[in-house]
Amino acid sequence: MTKIVILPIGEADQNTLDSIARALQENYGSETVINDVVRVPEKTYNARRKQYHATRILKALENVKPGGCDIVLGVIDQDLYVPELNFVFGEADVLARIAVIGLSRLRQEYYSLEPDLDLFHQRAAKEAIHEVGHTCGLGHCTDPLCIMHFSNSLKDTDKKESRICIECRNKCGLC
Repeated sequence: MTKIVILPIGEADQNTLDSIARALQENYGSETVINDVVRVPEKTYNARRKQYHATRILKALENVKPGGCDIVLGVIDQDLYVPELNFVFGEADVLARIAVIGLSRLRQEYYSLEPDLDLFHQRAAKEAIHEVGHTCGLGHCTDPLCIMHFSNSLKDTDKKESRICIECRNKCGLC
């Protein structure tokens, strides 16, 4: 059985982490555990952008990847970016089998809207499933309802179902 380890990076809400763990277990049939909090890696914050560099976080997570696990998912309650984009909800390193998701843009409050905890948990779970799918070698799917479809906005994320489509499931060794 594949083992997925969730690494909270900095402060993280336990209910959100539990929700993500359940979603990963349901979708991948994996053993999913939540490890202790790790510090936010140094030199990942860009003060000019007021965001954290997702790729640098992935590289730092390689150094703290627990033994005996197949996949690591870092969860940070911050805004992420990669240099060529304004923001990302998450990023994955297929070879290292490490992914990270940022939670801040998944909250309604980020957009000055009323909080919706259920919607936030759905979004966090969807992004976690999506990024772990990349660590299993899945690319972006053309089906807008598939969890592996690229999300350019929260509207895209909300539109997707919380599962991998049949076509992607057939390509995924973990599914």
